[in-house]
Amino acid sequence: MRFLLLLCLMFSALSGTGAAMAVGLRLIDVPAANGKAAMKAAVWSPCAAAPEEVRIGLFLLPAVRDCPVPEGKYPLVVISHGFGGTYFSHRDTAAALADAGFIVAAINHPGDNALEMKKAGELSALTGRPADIARLLDHLLEGFSDAGSIDAGRIGVFGFSRGGYTALVLAGGTPDFANAGLPCPDPQAPICTQMRQKTTLPQHGGQDARVKAVVTADPLNAFPGAGDLKNITIPVQLWSSERGGDGVAPQDVARLRDDLSVKPDYRMVKGAGHFSFIAPCPAEMEKAVPQICSDAAGFDRAGFHRSFNAEVVSFFKASLL
Repeated sequence: MRFLLLLCLMFSALSGTGAAMAVGLRLIDVPAANGKAAMKAAVWSPCAAAPEEVRIGLFLLPAVRDCPVPEGKYPLVVISHGFGGTYFSHRDTAAALADAGFIVAAINHPGDNALEMKKAGELSALTGRPADIARLLDHLLEGFSDAGSIDAGRIGVFGFSRGGYTALVLAGGTPDFANAGLPCPDPQAPICTQMRQKTTLPQHGGQDARVKAVVTADPLNAFPGAGDLKNITIPVQLWSSERGGDGVAPQDVARLRDDLSVKPDYRMVKGAGHFSFIAPCPAEMEKAVPQICSDAAGFDRAGFHRSFNAEVVSFFKASLL
């Protein structure tokens, strides 16, 4: 319970980073559909207005609220957060992409986000994630007020941890939870029991042909062999922390690198831990959630994110523009 409360504090804390140029920001709802719950989303976009700051709850973000999208067609990147994250977990990466000419959308995965964790311990929290992103894409391309500004032929996915797994499934990976050897600290937990029941695994959302490139950071590797990844033929940028954490080990990411049929743009970040890929925290948040906000001695998360965001932007530009 304390951990969940701290995650909620993380969601409410002041942001410690910002883009140099103004970007547009709006919060939207993805409607409920076919028995699936409505989803909360944040959308960043190019913006021609002067830079401002917007406060959302206790978040202070460098953005222009509801800024009109300049005329044109823009590539789209959607973001899938990790366990207990939110659509603001990678806010600096989203802003950097928007500043570079992308429309960017991130969701709170229903039942597996800092404000609502009722499904986080169930296997359905994993198997349902790709369908969440597919439903987000449906809405952005068909029901979103600025759907006409999105180039449907240039779509990418950025994912971290569980979100990295999500990106790989959308790219064509087929998860095999029963044989993946994923860590289970509590063997009696529902998710662990469900993984062992090979014949009763929930159906996962599969490959989405609209996705043309993915960036995945410290992904949960639910793909035990090369055969599970053979259908991934689009460009992949694969990031690994040196130290790992939260059930993701560097050797598992390296095995994923070796099993991909298309050689990924692979980056090992020296000194980084698993949570180093989350946007830098302000001082008060570091005290509240040190397991998420703290890094190894000598590792500069803010400095790393400047280079990380630049590399992510460069990859998506090369792959989608």
